[in-house]
Amino acid sequence: MQHLISRLKALAAESAATTVGWRQHLHAHPELSFEEFSTAAFVTEQLRQMGLNPQPLAKTGVVALIEGRNPGSRVVALRGDMDALPIQEQNEVAYKSTNPGVMHACGHDVHTSSLLGVAYILTQLRDEFEGTVKLIFQPGEEKLPGGASLMIKEGVLENPKPASVLGQHVFPMLPAGQIGIRAGRYMASTDELYLTVRGKGGHGAMPEQNLDPVLVAAHIIVAAQQIVSRRANPKLPSVLSFGKVIANGATNVIPNEVYMEGTFRTLNEEWRQEAHQHLRKLCEGLAESMGATCELEIRHGYPYLENEPQLTARVRAAAEEYLGAENVIELDQWMAAEDFAYFSQAADACFYRLGTRAADGRFASSVHTPTFDVDPKALEVGPGLMAWLTLRELAAFTTTDTDAATAETAHA
Repeated sequence: MQHLISRLKALAAESAATTVGWRQHLHAHPELSFEEFSTAAFVTEQLRQMGLNPQPLAKTGVVALIEGRNPGSRVVALRGDMDALPIQEQNEVAYKSTNPGVMHACGHDVHTSSLLGVAYILTQLRDEFEGTVKLIFQPGEEKLPGGASLMIKEGVLENPKPASVLGQHVFPMLPAGQIGIRAGRYMASTDELYLTVRGKGGHGAMPEQNLDPVLVAAHIIVAAQQIVSRRANPKLPSVLSFGKVIANGATNVIPNEVYMEGTFRTLNEEWRQEAHQHLRKLCEGLAESMGATCELEIRHGYPYLENEPQLTARVRAAAEEYLGAENVIELDQWMAAEDFAYFSQAADACFYRLGTRAADGRFASSVHTPTFDVDPKALEVGPGLMAWLTLRELAAFTTTDTDAATAETAHA
């Protein structure tokens, strides 16, 4: 087993400069969700140079297969997302975004280049493992309805059907060389809330002649929190937040309406639907009781993300083999959302976090900020680790190690 790990690490080190180059190219040429045409073309070309036959899916998605010996024995899918964010980059680096107002601020350039690195490593070993690796380069993670949902609808989890799906995501709270992982429910569902409260505007000095929608909206914001504090099971995480309130009046003008936007997140699909009903009833009923009206639109977002426990246990064990147990960190539940959740709802899946902060504290900016960047070391660790996790999950490959080591690997 150690021989195989050493070989994978050598391949990852050998290709690290190329992987970093891929990442810097992608970082310099970011594209927004569902507009990843040049990115998909770049990925397709790199895969073809490796001798693979990539195919388009969901317009700007790409899928390719790496077939080992006995390719029908087992299939493992690996996912990397490709889209960028509408953020103006502030990093002064040679690979700074050349697309004004668009930036890879969530590390999807790392995910894409890392998956290309995995492809390179595994194509070098395709005669030494059994099964098939399905590479999924996904568009539109950052925008509803989520590229994962579209690719699944178009058959990405069929022909061949994977036994498991693995995904990784950058994590600046951990140093490069470490990963974070959690079994079971990990990330939240996310729904977008759009409310319009309508009343009757007028002069602020004559409130008796008006029906103040600002006051009604304020009551709704406060009262809605009881859905979380008094309706939700206290053992079940739920978040209800309003981040946008527009009451376009003035110091002495009560507006006719107030517009609000918010989000609701939780980790249970049944409670999610129940909470929607409570929220709708509360908003409409409270507005009516105060003489106003309220229109609530709930846009269903991603489901909650669940890491299948047995698969996650295998991934954890394999990661400890590759990185050392001290470098595999237990994560807390997180109320952010990820459309990898669609894969976790459709198949056994495991989504883990890849450390990207430098040991000296550099590259610590959070994702979704204009100064986000990663330690290049992560571009060596990420591909090598994912390649190892894939081989362990395929559960059968030829080695020059002893028969005992091979048997241990096959039954991990």
